[in-house]
Amino acid sequence: MSDTDSEIVPLCRSADLVEGGSAVPFDITYAGETCRAFAIRFEGLAHAYLNRCTHVAMEMDHQPDRFFDDSGQWLLCASHGAAYRPDTGECGGGPCRGALVKIDLSESDGVVHWHTAWNLRPVAF
Repeated sequence: MSDTDSEIVPLCRSADLVEGGSAVPFDITYAGETCRAFAIRFEGLAHAYLNRCTHVAMEMDHQPDRFFDDSGQWLLCASHGAAYRPDTGECGGGPCRGALVKIDLSESDGVVHWHTAWNLRPVAF
């Protein structure tokens, strides 16, 4: 596969992503480094992001796979309180610098898939 080819990778069952609930974690290779990513459901749609705060490059969840605030309207970094919009990953408040790295998803026949990009690849075993 060339760097410009996109691959569609099965991630989870659609039912595994509950509105405002726990995320589904997965590992990816981002810019040559193995990283954690997560998928969530917000306003009926599946979204995925690299699990890396833009304030300090560290994973955002202290409780495994929990990213939503109590209102279910924001994704929070548990370390410094940076808040991100669940549908776009854009910074909504706190010390964040820019948006989270968004990972394209599609959903069909009860399965959520993630799409590779030039800098996002499956982890090689």
